[in-house]
Amino acid sequence: MNIIIAGDGEVGFHLAKSLSELDNNITVVDPHSELLKQLESETDLLTIIGNSTSPQVLQDAGTSSCDLFLSVLHDESINLVTAILAKKLGAKKTVARITNAELLSPKHRETFRDLGVDEMVCPERIAAKEITNLLNNTMATEFFDFSGGLLTLYLIRLEAESPVISRSVREITQIYAELQVRIVAILRDGETIIPHSDTVFRQGDLAYIIGRANQLDIIKQVAGKHDMSVSNVMIAGGGRIGRYAAMTLEGRMRTTLIEQDRQRCVDLTSVLNKTLIINGDATNIELLKEEGLQRTDAFVAVTGSSETNVLTCLHAKKLGVQRTIALVENTGFITLSQDIGIDTIINKKLITASYIARFIVKAEALSSKWLSGTNAEVIEFSVGKWSPATRRPIGELEMPQGATIGGVIRGREPMQPLKDLQLKAKDKVIIFTLPAVMDRVSRLFK
Repeated sequence: MNIIIAGDGEVGFHLAKSLSELDNNITVVDPHSELLKQLESETDLLTIIGNSTSPQVLQDAGTSSCDLFLSVLHDESINLVTAILAKKLGAKKTVARITNAELLSPKHRETFRDLGVDEMVCPERIAAKEITNLLNNTMATEFFDFSGGLLTLYLIRLEAESPVISRSVREITQIYAELQVRIVAILRDGETIIPHSDTVFRQGDLAYIIGRANQLDIIKQVAGKHDMSVSNVMIAGGGRIGRYAAMTLEGRMRTTLIEQDRQRCVDLTSVLNKTLIINGDATNIELLKEEGLQRTDAFVAVTGSSETNVLTCLHAKKLGVQRTIALVENTGFITLSQDIGIDTIINKKLITASYIARFIVKAEALSSKWLSGTNAEVIEFSVGKWSPATRRPIGELEMPQGATIGGVIRGREPMQPLKDLQLKAKDKVIIFTLPAVMDRVSRLFK
């Protein structure tokens, strides 16, 4: 697939490197020559220095033969204009990064589609939604629903009480067959492991578990987790993510928001009616204590500084806060942050990549998510009418090493991907896959 990425920073940089691993032809348009030099030194991508709102620059980038055009600059207006121009110049599909979530309403979506913007992604809005979901489902470090929640992928740390510790996949299958959940991958010491029959689970492993929504108690048993409810939350950072999260949470739980910028605090009072807004520095631990941090169930740090977010979450943990979530923009910090005890990491680059990934696979991808701390991805495919996967049982499919089937949904019925199960057209299949085999996997279900 020919993909053009218009960016002006790390989001475009990250997307270019990630999508190039999936065997795509990538061209990057960026106004910053230094960033492009760095990208060129690390990859063999084609780069063009220039302004993405220039028709000539877009023509030079090959927009007329572009399958997918991504505009992910920091400026929402430039992204929209760029996507519109790209469509007029021949791009088959355009995606624009936005910051104003109001544009995602059906009315505005239709307007921009008419203008040439096929899809819009708001990473801040998605991040806020992930935060609220995680606070409502406290056992998981990360989770993602498929087919409206018929199946869910959970990332859960295996505690000492977990019955799978020191047992192999083969033993678990024999002893706990009735659990009807699948551990599709493990994140251990920064390495993503697709488990085989002899793989032994260890305490502290981050396990990717797929199960039904009504199996939460079973999944808790597998992970050795205990129930925890969140009735009050403190948010550090009143930017777009903090604001969107507080707007959703304030009607469900007691919410406190700490923001250093006084004017932003004033602006927040017009949209947050039930949130206690405090003008102060989130790095001031004494201030957080005064506002009751040690009595808070969950602490969410989404300031503009990854270092601040990590450090304040660590302080919160030290004071006994059970649930911590940090916005970490440097992907190199993600594994380290997880290892030192922060429960969940939110990263806007991964969020944007997750949204875009479904447009680049050859099979029909209904949803996808790039996973924190790993380069792996989980994708929900709709099995094609003439798909090779319909010709033989799952156990005989030539699934490449580095990919595994986590679940099957037929109609509205989730099913275990047992070896003798024969897939049918329109079945939905949940696949956990590494980038190197993504193309082979998508061809199997096309």
